[in-house]
Amino acid sequence: MPNSDTIERLIDDFEILEDWEDRYRYVIELGKKLPPLDEALKNDQSKVTGCVSQVWLICDRSDGPPLTLSFRGTSDAHIVQGLIAILLRLYNDKTPQEIMSVNAGSLFHRLGLDEHLSPQRSNGLAAMVKRIRQDASRMAETA
Repeated sequence: MPNSDTIERLIDDFEILEDWEDRYRYVIELGKKLPPLDEALKNDQSKVTGCVSQVWLICDRSDGPPLTLSFRGTSDAHIVQGLIAILLRLYNDKTPQEIMSVNAGSLFHRLGLDEHLSPQRSNGLAAMVKRIRQDASRMAETA
């Protein structure tokens, strides 16, 4: 499964960090490492609805076969930018079918983030996952 090494390293990194403040800072650092998204791509089509912060996600498809998808994204909030970075590690370079079978909630539980996100952040995270899954479904239909 693509990216499993990256996800395992992420889990290992979180296990080393004992308190929530360190994990929070680490999430923010992950977000700072994302490449910037071109301003022209920050439009209504790429904007994720259901997030308190401004969030934009772009879905790119490979030439395949097999068809794989990768995502780019950004936010105007540092912690949300970090959550995007985690989601990209989880979903990038997967087929639409793999994306539909990924349980993001399980990863966020393993990282201990699910119990430390505010209800608004949790709703925003769910909106981002929903958008990724919608993009995967749409790409599978056009393949």
